[in-house]
Amino acid sequence: MPNLDTLSQLPLAERLAAMESLWDSLCHDDAAELSPPWHAEVLEERLHELADGQHRDWSTAKNTLRKLTES
Repeated sequence: MPNLDTLSQLPLAERLAAMESLWDSLCHDDAAELSPPWHAEVLEERLHELADGQHRDWSTAKNTLRKLTES
């Protein structure tokens, strides 16, 4: 398996292709836990909020995120 030094020498297009191949292999691996269980819980909560009409527009969401990340 190539190491990081070897990969960093590849052209960008080849590094991106390698990354996509690696990600695809992880997505098809039944044993891989790509998301923690709480992700599914949050997604379910968001879907219920959306179904109930409790969604935020993109501008409001961006502003909320900006406030949360301000130092």
